[in-house]
Amino acid sequence: MTTPDTNHDFLASARRTLLLEQNALQDLCERLDEPFTRACQHILQCSGRVVVIGVGKSGHVGRKTAATLASTGTPSFFVHAGEASHGDLGMVVRNDLVLAMSNSGETAELTALLPLFKRLGTTMIAMTGNPSSSLARHADVHLDASVAQEACPLNLAPTSSTTAALALGDALAIALLEARRFSPEDFALSHPGGTLGKRLLLRVEDLMHTGDELPVIRQEALLSEALVEMTRKGHGFTCITDDAGRLVGIYTDGDLRRTIDRHGDVRQLIIKDVMTPGGRTIEAQTLAAEAVRVMEDHRITALVVVNDQHHPTGLLKMHDLLRSGIV
Repeated sequence: MTTPDTNHDFLASARRTLLLEQNALQDLCERLDEPFTRACQHILQCSGRVVVIGVGKSGHVGRKTAATLASTGTPSFFVHAGEASHGDLGMVVRNDLVLAMSNSGETAELTALLPLFKRLGTTMIAMTGNPSSSLARHADVHLDASVAQEACPLNLAPTSSTTAALALGDALAIALLEARRFSPEDFALSHPGGTLGKRLLLRVEDLMHTGDELPVIRQEALLSEALVEMTRKGHGFTCITDDAGRLVGIYTDGDLRRTIDRHGDVRQLIIKDVMTPGGRTIEAQTLAAEAVRVMEDHRITALVVVNDQHHPTGLLKMHDLLRSGIV
């Protein structure tokens, strides 16, 4: 190996690479035609899974393509072409669809599988950089992912070609997503651990405090009784209800400071005379993300959860939302 050139213009190399890959994507975009539409239609009509098969750099791209398809509404998984010949092909069944990825289209591990795909009767889409290759000729649909030049100055290392294949896989996934009318809620169901999933799946009822954790006092009670309830439950405020159990107000730590400032001796005060009437409420089925918005808009740190009869059924605090990852 020769001695590295520490004075090499790294930025010029990077810009050249990015421009070559940008040109490859531009050419790919202009070359898209009817086979892409047919490929999408085949996938939409598939009653099984999309089985992405590849090896080497195309295998790495295939893994990502399969993952993107699966997360956007198209059931999909990846099979390594080499392992397929040693048992993993058993994961492919007749109603599946095969998406075979190979830049040359002549990868031995893949071409060896062609008779088996024919025997299974599975539809095959090939994505290659060579429209005259064995994979392209034997496929039901061929997607041309060829590039004029690799970004590698030796024109050897897969660079522009893998970028083109990756982008074409993304184009398939997004075209199918839109055709399926895949919604943010659908996306969240396949990403329950992510922030978006939490924002679209978690509801107030999943996070709220209920039962013995909920501080509640009748409006006829003494302020001192309300303070005991607040201290016992430890949430910094209590709900105030009428004789029918409906929420009529709240009393907070801040209200206590204001009461002392105005009245001095608070021992004989009735809670309904010093409470904050009403109070901000929310329903249990509301998305937790909406609760965040309400709290931020009104600069508060807690909400009372009420039912259809306006009875308090729970309590949601900003701390609960922070801990859940919603905020």
